[in-house]
Parts: sequence; structure tokens; C-alpha cells
Amino acid sequence: MSGSETWALSASEALTKFRSQELSPVEYLTAQIGRITSEDERINAVTEVVEDAVTSAREAEGFYAHASNDELAGAAAARPLLGLPIIAKEKHAIAGRTLTQGLIHERDTVAGADGAIIARVRAAGGFVHARATSPEFSCATVTHSPMWGVTRNPWNTELSPGGSSGGSGAALAAGFAPLATASDIAGSTRLPAAFTGTVGFKAPYGRIPGVQPLAADWYRGDGPMARTVADTALLARVMVGVDPSDHATIDSSGFLNGFDATSAEVVEGLRGKRIALCLRLGDFPVGQDIIANTRAVASALEAAGAIVEEIELPWTAERIFETAFTHFGNILAPAMRAATRGHEDTLADYTLQIMADAEAVASRHTFYEGLAAEAQIQAELATAMEGFEVLLAPTSAVAGLEADASYLDGITIDSTGVGRGASGADGSVGGDGAGVDGGGVRLEHYWQSHMTMPFNICNRVPIVNVPSGMADCGIPTGLQIIAHPFDDRAAFDVAAAVEQLVPWTGIAPR
Repeated sequence: MSGSETWALSASEALTKFRSQELSPVEYLTAQIGRITSEDERINAVTEVVEDAVTSAREAEGFYAHASNDELAGAAAARPLLGLPIIAKEKHAIAGRTLTQGLIHERDTVAGADGAIIARVRAAGGFVHARATSPEFSCATVTHSPMWGVTRNPWNTELSPGGSSGGSGAALAAGFAPLATASDIAGSTRLPAAFTGTVGFKAPYGRIPGVQPLAADWYRGDGPMARTVADTALLARVMVGVDPSDHATIDSSGFLNGFDATSAEVVEGLRGKRIALCLRLGDFPVGQDIIANTRAVASALEAAGAIVEEIELPWTAERIFETAFTHFGNILAPAMRAATRGHEDTLADYTLQIMADAEAVASRHTFYEGLAAEAQIQAELATAMEGFEVLLAPTSAVAGLEADASYLDGITIDSTGVGRGASGADGSVGGDGAGVDGGGVRLEHYWQSHMTMPFNICNRVPIVNVPSGMADCGIPTGLQIIAHPFDDRAAFDVAAAVEQLVPWTGIAPR
């Protein structure tokens, strides 16, 4: 599949062509919608195409056709997304359109106003041309629901694109859009980015506005996804900053000022930079293909002049799970119960399961005990990162998830790195640090196979997920680049260097 196809252009490439009048926004939009029409039947990443996007594209086309150089420069500063189509996760409200969060009983609910990040996209000249699937209430790391069916990974349709922003990740990898909105409360941006070979940014808590009352949950955050680091930064710049609707938002003036992902300076800047590498974050049973890919990226950074040092963290997958699910049992589960009360018979099995699991863990630990456990994990991360600019870690211990599985009874990771829903023959539980072998590894809860939740517990740290290579099961693997609290630029600088040193195509072959 040729990357020269119009639909395959990155947002940055398309903007350059808009400004030179080599390409019109209408032509670009038409190519994106044509791609959805030809490919989404096998992937099922799109809930709807937004028809009035063409009006926005025509308005942008008219501007570019007649703009002076000064007007183009002004638009680049004031409306940096002008003419770009963006796919929005369905949970991000669009005024006058349905807002279901994948819940059948909400199918007639209509949003009264744009969500904060959608409003910012519009103000920057972008427009939503399609909406992306997610699991119910964005509560799973697979993307399927009774409402929308199964969303599949375009790299391997037997496997999931991850979740909960799985529709966004799959759509990007399939060439349905150059940019996408996402959200992350336990890995919901980073995991789909990892499984689809795209880039995702988990911003520090407060950087990007959310929707109350759950915007007050310090694990959560909305953010951007794209196929390149430059495009991810482009959309992030639009999303950040104080919003009166979200009391937690912080001043982000100057965010990523001067950052150029394609500049040689990002690689030159690696010289002498101290980078920590942690392959298992304690005892997560990471597959050997994921370890090899992560080491290869670290070696490329080292060859470019960085000082890479492997470190250990005193974590266990079980402790991370107990801490996070104490939090979820006190905040997320009550919110989900309130939103679904009386409609339990229509819910997906995994939705019922996560509420029950979170409530069970919260019944074992008080909210204060959860806060104390979080503080300990945060302190351990700060100690481990002392003297380093960033930390590198795999995004997921499991290389892939079955597209239609719910993982109600745990997960067994087979020799290919795919997590299966059925119990392993020996019923063994992983976690001895040995990685995944031919006999399989059994975990009691599938959330214990993902390496993202520690950094929602430590949710002031910025993270950029970038591709690290291919897994044995035929889909990409991801690498988390974790910086110190609110040092977003450090994470983006290293992400851009990785992208240059280990080039990657964000589009899946057909």
C-alpha cells in the first residue's frame, strides 16, 4: 500500500500542501471518507461519518485559495488545524449529535454542547469527519460492545486494537484520519497506540480539560493520537490549557514552544542525555519479542550518544492492580453504577465485571489506604528516575489481545505473546520476571498484563507512546517514554529522536 496515497498523508504533510495549493482540504477529506468506505467493513472502527464536515472543508478550501502570505502565516498561528479532518472518540461530545459512550440505553441521548477538546479543535480550524468506537464506558482494553460490535486491529483482524481508544487507534492505522482524540484512565490512549503502531500522548493531569464530575479523577485525561510525533504535538498544542469548565486545568502557555519533531537537533540533543530503561516494571511477564524491540530502541538511542542505564522498580503487577482498583472502586465504579442503574441487562459482560472487581478490591482497602499506596508508588518512581531525564518501558507485557474476548476469568499469554481468554492448561500465574515461555503465563486479571496503570497512579508524569517494532503475533509493539512531572518537552524530544532513529510506518498493510 503506497504511502503516497492522498489519504495516507500526515496532518503536517497535508497542511503544507494546503498552503501551497497542491491539495485542497475537500480533496483530502474526500480521500479520508473514501478510505473509510472501502476499509471499515473489516475493521469496524467508525460509529458514524459526520456529513457537515464537507462544509468546513469547503470553507478552508476557499481560504487557502485566496489567502496572502501574511494571512497564511496568521492562520498557521491562530488556526493551526485549518482544513484538517479529525476522528473523535465517541465519548467526546459534539453538539447536536448522539452521546452514548457505547451504552445501548443511551442511544437517544444527544449532546447539548461540544466537549472542551472538540471546541478547541473547531477553534483551531479542524473539524470532526468521523467518530470512533470504544468499549462501554471506556472501561476495557479491548474495543467491542453490544452497541457497535467488534473493532479489529488493521494489522491482524483476529486481534484487538486495544482499548478504550481502540477505534481511534484502528482508524489511524487504517488511514481513516491523520489525527484522533483519545482518553486515558489506565492506558486507554497508550495501549491502542502500542497495538496499532501509532503515537499517543498521556498528558499530565490538569494539562488538558475534561468533563465534570469525572474530570476531578486524577487518574484520567483526554489527549491526542496520530501516526507521527509531529502530528501528535500539533493536536496536543491545541488541546492544552486552562478551561473554566475544569477547575483542575493549569496554565500551559508556551507548551512545546520551539519543538520540531523532524529537526536534526532532537537526535543531536541525545548526546550525554541520561535515560533509564526498565523492561518489566518489577515483575510484569513481558514477552521476549517486546523485550527485544525495547532493547533495540534503547540501543539506537545509545548509539546516538545517550547514556542508557537499565534499572529496576520494586513493583508487582498485583500491587499496581490492587492500588488502581481501590481507586476505581471508590470513583469509577460508583459513576458507572449511577450511569447504568436499571439497565444492567443490556450491559456488556466486561462492564459488569469491572464494576464488581473494583468494588471487591475497594471493600478490602479504605480510600485512605489507597492514597497511601499511591504515594508509595509515586515516591518509588521519583527515586528510580532521579538523575535521568526520561524512563523507557514497554507499554504492554502482552503483545496482543483477542478482538472479541472479554477476559472475565483472567488471561493466559501463549507462546506467540497473545493473551487468550481461556485458562492455561497448568493454571500457573506469571510474575517471576522470566518473561513468557512456550508453556504460557496465567494472570488472574487481564489488567495485570498491561504496564500503563502505574503511570495513571503517578498521573503528573507526561508520556509519549511510540512504536518499538513488530511482535511475533503480527501487530506492533509500543514503548512508553516517561518524563518527570509536567516536563512534557523531555518526553516529546526523546519520542521524536526515536521516530528518526527507528523509522516506522503508521499505516497497516492491506
